[in-house]
Amino acid sequence: MRLLRILSLLLVVAAPSAFADSLYQVEMILIRQNAEPVINSRPAPEDWDVGAPRQGSEKPSPPRLNNIVEKLRANSDYTVLLHKAWEQNLGEQSVKIRVTDGQEQYSQFPIEGVLNLQLGRFTNIDADFWINRFDDNGSIVASEHLSQKDVRTKNNQLNYLDGGHLALLIKVTSLTAKPPSAPPLDLQD
Repeated sequence: MRLLRILSLLLVVAAPSAFADSLYQVEMILIRQNAEPVINSRPAPEDWDVGAPRQGSEKPSPPRLNNIVEKLRANSDYTVLLHKAWEQNLGEQSVKIRVTDGQEQYSQFPIEGVLNLQLGRFTNIDADFWINRFDDNGSIVASEHLSQKDVRTKNNQLNYLDGGHLALLIKVTSLTAKPPSAPPLDLQD
């Protein structure tokens, strides 16, 4: 019985740290698949970011997937629209991140979107991105939309979210996890 109490106490002490937010690198590559026909959509709504904090409020991080971006750029079947990486605290609570690129015009950007990330055994992702074209007055004349909801991805692996003519490559990597240790010398023989 005493052992049970000690184990219970250890569980209470250790459990909160297991579910606390940890630091991760989030890296994403938004691409257009040129072999697929472009599907124009309605422009993003005025409240497209739903109050999500802007990406970059977290610490920018050097991208690690540059080799993949170079391969995509060398292939005429793809157009790389956006490549960003940043450090983000993630945990069991859902985190929304506003991602933009280009010159803002009337609260809209050439590339704008929201990532919603929730960490668990897998990372759950909601992604909404718009690619906008503007006229000379700053009004949107055409938009493309990528929407992926409730996508479950593996952590520490490059994941592909197919949205037809638009796609998102995303990798969520722990910055606090210890790398695997080398096997003992006696097992290497």
